[in-house]
Amino acid sequence: MSLSKAVETAIKMETDAIKFYREASGKTSHALGKRLFESFVVDELRHLKMLQDIMNGLDIEIKFVRPKEDIKTVFSELKGEMMQRISATTDEKEAVKVALDFEKEGYNFYKKAALEAAEEKEKKLFKVLTAEEERHYKLLENTNRFFENTGDWFMWEEHGILEGG
Repeated sequence: MSLSKAVETAIKMETDAIKFYREASGKTSHALGKRLFESFVVDELRHLKMLQDIMNGLDIEIKFVRPKEDIKTVFSELKGEMMQRISATTDEKEAVKVALDFEKEGYNFYKKAALEAAEEKEKKLFKVLTAEEERHYKLLENTNRFFENTGDWFMWEEHGILEGG
């Protein structure tokens, strides 16, 4: 796959992800899911901007962002509510499952694109995007476990934040 084709595909994937996460955030009533989806919109918008800049031939600074403190803040703010048994709606559970598929697809695409990229800048960008999609996937897995069985779910501050990369 040529670079421009890979970047064009990635731009479409990020645009679709932004739309999905915005809709999911709007439909999610549980604060954890809402905040998580909102944080993904911010990440995907940043990914989209980097991809568009690469496509336009701009010299960009590619850096991996691990918003560990932002996620810990969300969990700290919601700790009391989250330790109560909740009943996530079918829509919320389904949104997380669809999001898991989105992130897995993105991870696989970016991993392949990184291997096939001819220029170092593109290779680095796709590696960063691969790592960030993996982090999203792990966050979603944890959220899914929380929605499925709140009573058996361990708080992250007790277990540590799981990050890709």
